[in-house]
Amino acid sequence: MKYIYLYLLTFLVFLVIDFVWLNWIAKNLYAEKIGHLLAENANLVPALIFYLLFVVGAIIFAVLPGYEAKSIGKTIFLGALFGMMTYATYDLTNLATLKNWPISVTIIDIIWGTSLSTVTAVAGYYIANFLNV
Repeated sequence: MKYIYLYLLTFLVFLVIDFVWLNWIAKNLYAEKIGHLLAENANLVPALIFYLLFVVGAIIFAVLPGYEAKSIGKTIFLGALFGMMTYATYDLTNLATLKNWPISVTIIDIIWGTSLSTVTAVAGYYIANFLNV
């Protein structure tokens, strides 16, 4: 049951932070740079699937290894690495395959994904400690 709480609370952290990013901080950037590619209304099912899977990955590849090692440093490193790798996969693929995909979006998005994953992993680490997983 503790793992379910760990997942749900970590998911909530990820969701809230990314919601703020997408709806207030980076909204104009994406509209300006890739607005021609954006749908009028986001398809929420694939977005939800991404969020659900991403948090599983963050927990498996960053939170639990860091927690088991009792190392926030390891959690930070693995969380950053996981975010960088996952967001780079998406953005570099877009850069390689889409016409006029801006390199600035790729760079900003990879930095964002790295940051978001790091913060999420750190939150998950502290949640795991609190729950004594």
